[in-house]
Amino acid sequence: MELEFDVKITENILYDYMLRHTYYSASGLIGTMVGAMMLVYFFSGGGIIFLIAGLVILAYLPWTLFLKSRQQMMNTPAFQEPLHYRLTEEGIEVSQGEQAQMQKWEDMYRAVSTQRSLIVYTSRVNASIFPKQDLGEMAPGVIEMISTHMPPAKVKIKG
Repeated sequence: MELEFDVKITENILYDYMLRHTYYSASGLIGTMVGAMMLVYFFSGGGIIFLIAGLVILAYLPWTLFLKSRQQMMNTPAFQEPLHYRLTEEGIEVSQGEQAQMQKWEDMYRAVSTQRSLIVYTSRVNASIFPKQDLGEMAPGVIEMISTHMPPAKVKIKG
């Protein structure tokens, strides 16, 4: 079985990826818990400073990720043109223009999903992003291909 498709990374897709990546990391979870605890402390009688600090902490990360996604879109030439993906029995090949790169299934770190994308991590910090809007009717086949070639413990994709 082999699947081929093109994807166009947009600011919203990149922002969605960055939110997922950050909030599922230790620092993202800790920051969210600290901000939430400050709000709880404020509502249980703490001073206004706890409300302000909690709101700043909770709003800071999404805002900076939004700005970072916009900057990365403008400064990354690879995002200016569509990426062509080919999923084969061996792995995932991504190409753009004359350049192509292949990642073997056994080298994949994990696969996850968001409301907007399927994400296949090729390392702890690098990933191939497949926007669901670009996959269209191919999405179930892509999910099946990923699930077939990666160990179940590494696949956290919600249909």
